[in-house]
Amino acid sequence: MTDTRRRVKVYTLNEDRQWDDRGTGHVSSGYVERLKGMSLLVRAESDGSLLLESKINPNTAYQKQQDTLIVWSEAENYDLALSFQEKAGCDEIWEKICQVQGKDPSVDITQDLVDESEEERFDDMSSPGLELPSCELSRLEEIAELVASSLPSPLRREKLALALENEGYIKKLLELFHVCEDLENIEGLHHLYEIIKGIFLLNRTALFEVMFSEECIMDVIGCLEYDPALSQPRKHREFLTKTAKFKEVIPISDPELKQKIHQTYRVQYIQDMVLPTPSVFEENMLSTLHSFIFFNKVEIVGMLQEDEKFLTDLFAQLTDEATDEEKRQELVNFLKEFCAFSQTLQPQNRDAFFKTLSNMGILPALEVILGMDDTQVRSAATDIFSYLVEYNPSMVREFVMQEAQQNDDDILLINLIIEHMICDTDPELGGAVQLMGLLRTLVDPENMLATANKTEKTEFLGFFYKHCMHVLTAPLLANTTEEKPSKDDFQTAQLLALVLELLTFCVEHHTYHIKNYIINKDILRRVLVLMASKHAFLALCALRFKRKIIGLKDEFYNRYIMKSFLFEPVVKAFLNNGSRYNLMNSAIIEMFEFIRVEDIKSLTAHVIENYWKALEDVDYVQTFKGLKLRFEQQRERQDNPKLDSMRSILRNHRYRRDARTLEDEEEMWFNTDEDDMEDGEAVVSPSDKTKNDDDIMDPISKFMERKKLKESEEKEVLLKTNLSGRQSPSFKLSLSSGTKTSLTSQSPATSLPGSPGSPGSPGSPGSPGSVPKNTSQTAAITTKGGLVGLVDYPDDDEDDDEDEDKEDTLPLSKKAKFES
Repeated sequence: MTDTRRRVKVYTLNEDRQWDDRGTGHVSSGYVERLKGMSLLVRAESDGSLLLESKINPNTAYQKQQDTLIVWSEAENYDLALSFQEKAGCDEIWEKICQVQGKDPSVDITQDLVDESEEERFDDMSSPGLELPSCELSRLEEIAELVASSLPSPLRREKLALALENEGYIKKLLELFHVCEDLENIEGLHHLYEIIKGIFLLNRTALFEVMFSEECIMDVIGCLEYDPALSQPRKHREFLTKTAKFKEVIPISDPELKQKIHQTYRVQYIQDMVLPTPSVFEENMLSTLHSFIFFNKVEIVGMLQEDEKFLTDLFAQLTDEATDEEKRQELVNFLKEFCAFSQTLQPQNRDAFFKTLSNMGILPALEVILGMDDTQVRSAATDIFSYLVEYNPSMVREFVMQEAQQNDDDILLINLIIEHMICDTDPELGGAVQLMGLLRTLVDPENMLATANKTEKTEFLGFFYKHCMHVLTAPLLANTTEEKPSKDDFQTAQLLALVLELLTFCVEHHTYHIKNYIINKDILRRVLVLMASKHAFLALCALRFKRKIIGLKDEFYNRYIMKSFLFEPVVKAFLNNGSRYNLMNSAIIEMFEFIRVEDIKSLTAHVIENYWKALEDVDYVQTFKGLKLRFEQQRERQDNPKLDSMRSILRNHRYRRDARTLEDEEEMWFNTDEDDMEDGEAVVSPSDKTKNDDDIMDPISKFMERKKLKESEEKEVLLKTNLSGRQSPSFKLSLSSGTKTSLTSQSPATSLPGSPGSPGSPGSPGSPGSVPKNTSQTAAITTKGGLVGLVDYPDDDEDDDEDEDKEDTLPLSKKAKFES
């Protein structure tokens, strides 16, 4: 069995000056070749992995605190601590450290924490220790000045701390405190305040252990009552002894635990209430005080967790019907404080804490408490529930699903939470807001687990929509039976806004569960009744809910919206809002703009067909006119399916070939032997062989005519060639219902009979009827004897600008090859 003396927890100090738990393991010391020296090694007790490997440097300052702690700094901002289970183990490792550094194991610190200046070092070489004045009433001012003058120097602070420890000086000072109080010596009491405050700033654990002992702590607090800056002393001791009462709702049998609780409460009180707020320079001087409280709390929680009888009695009395109301309230308040106490723990300790509470039956106990009438008890139970949900929502979900198999819906824990949210009597609904946040955490799929055997999301959401959703939506459905909300007071509006916020979250994060519920229960229609509320925030919540649904672009939702004419309340609210430029106006316009931009065809047609007359006069934005234009374009496509098909072809086969394609086809063009071609046959590019000219060209011609893009049935731009034989930049484009389109360019050489460029030849533009019907044509542009690409024609650019789809000029194949 592993020696428990060496069992330790490893802590590191984070940026917030809080200790982070790095794990539990067993410490040893030994020579590490890699570090070239004796080192401290901590191996995890769970898997044997190395938690810590730290070389014992001769110049590192190690501190021993509270008999079971060793603290040191690895770097400027990296503090480490080992918390031992047993004092013997701490002493053993401390001796190893002192042996390496050549120190006496009786000291509590092995080095000076901060290097002092050369001048200070020289001054103090001859004086190994600090001599304190004798502890007399007449010398209190001298002692106060000595303490104040020592604080700026790390070396003098250390010497002062050692002198205070060795001479039992603190107890002598506290005896003088009693003398001063008896004599009402205010000046002496003011000096004692400064002395005790300075001792706190020495940041020394050994001094704290003396000051916080049972016999000294109240006198220390008494000294700190006499702040010279105040005209009257504080009454901290009176509060702690008379006002603050320690209640044992369950008797604590362990005297050490009881003493530790008293001590921690008083030290926390000193830190929070008695000591003045530390300055920026004093902040780090109190780090040891923070650590003292932190480790005390860890110890208390651990001792309570291990006391099974205590926790068993606690939960037994909580759930016992015979327990009177006052006693139950004290028990619940204790459990709440216990959970709040655990929030200071590190994750590993907190996991063990909540696991213990879960095993003891905290959730069934909360269910009993939440069913009671006492508001204060329910409020405390809600706080406890929030700790559990934040810690482990899956644990809560598993419990409520299991209890659903045994209990009615009305007494399910989650339904009790919903009912408390709905019935919150606070005008500001503070409790309801907290509960809504907890419900949202429980129904959030992001923190749900998925295992090989089951999916928590599927199981829990199925349970929630079957057993709980009707409770959540009950106030919404009850208040929207008419065209206007039946109750429209501020508190009801706030509650419904919370319900809508949660439902909107469900729409966004849940899938078919919420969709089925909304459509089957006609929830959206009921929600839109709230658009008529006099409270703008509630109307906007209702609109946000619908906007979230539309944003999903789900045709099931869209059909439901159209079938029930659920744009009507929105349009009414828009018109009732008039010309006011406010959030309602902007939100409604944004929703219609989304429909237009995303081109949701079904909703576009529904809005225009049913509400265009009401919206056509809105001209300060182009949203509604844009919707009308979308609608007309849809109608055109429906009226002429061929046109829609042609648009698709043009969109998908735009004639913008890259340079590589042009080079390949050019090569094919010039390598083809003219003798190999049959009369009237054209060389066709592979990409165009599959196209049917009639299918493509007839709709183009009709499209051109209907849009009046051509001033006549046939418009020609003639190719002009000057007499010198130079190529002209003009081209001939022939477009008509009876002909195919051909783009040709003149060869630099004189046109030869029968060539594509010669007038009157079968392929020339001058004989429009002569092109074979099934011949594909390609546009070829020759510049200085070579193919370079396609040219956009100025006339066509103007026409294309009028056409919304901006279709490119249809690609045409070459008819015949050029001859040089």
